[in-house]
Amino acid sequence: MAKNSKLVEVVFKGERKAIFKDRNDLEILEGEYIVVEAERGQDLGKASCVGSLVKLKRGKGETRSIIRKAQENDLEVLKKNQEKEKAAFKVCREKIKHFKLEMKLVDVEMQFDGSKITFYFTAAQRVDFRELVKELASVYRTRIELRQIGVRDEAKRISGCGVCGRKQCCNAFLNEFEQITTQMAKDQQIALNPTKISGNCGRLLCCLRYENEMYIEIFSTFPPVGSRIRYGNKEGTLNYINIFQNKGLVHFGDSQEWLEPEDLQSGVTGNAVKP
Repeated sequence: MAKNSKLVEVVFKGERKAIFKDRNDLEILEGEYIVVEAERGQDLGKASCVGSLVKLKRGKGETRSIIRKAQENDLEVLKKNQEKEKAAFKVCREKIKHFKLEMKLVDVEMQFDGSKITFYFTAAQRVDFRELVKELASVYRTRIELRQIGVRDEAKRISGCGVCGRKQCCNAFLNEFEQITTQMAKDQQIALNPTKISGNCGRLLCCLRYENEMYIEIFSTFPPVGSRIRYGNKEGTLNYINIFQNKGLVHFGDSQEWLEPEDLQSGVTGNAVKP
């Protein structure tokens, strides 16, 4: 056994991630399938990060072990499980209709060794699914778990492309969902049009947070939009700030002019007019 067990981040279906210890000095590369310890039994996932970088992501609590690198027969089991998941999805959806439950089935995930099947669903309110669990358990004769998730988690599991044309951030690299507010859109001078600032999940775009601090820092060098500005012998109103040109657009009656932040700050004669 290795003296210094290597940490490996493993990704499972639906971008579910967990960190495991390589206690057997295995030569694991990113992208390789590995068999790991599960809560009960074994599971199979893909190594997404290996070594020192994983320490930054590691949380508190016990870390389970990596059992072995996946063999050809393990990958065959994975393919069979994927087919079983598709069939289980159809069965569960029919059972939901039968019991007339107000819930939407999102995904099905079967543990590698078949000891557990997890059904992910969304619902507007709490659902009594006890009869559904009993029915599914009688069909599959294994441990059944129904897990309610939010719409952002749904988008992460299903995946897709964002308005930028690239893979959704939640599915590509985000490990946690952070709070996003409409104020961030306002800080970036983005129109509060729900179709423009919402992702596939229907919630505010995660990318609104990425550059928000930079926008706030840059705008702090300008007077607030709506401020009265005196420049030379003219007085007007600051109507727009272009952070890329680092200039503000001031309207002087029938004319307008782009001014530098220093000229704007020194020419302020009145506070911004609040809408």
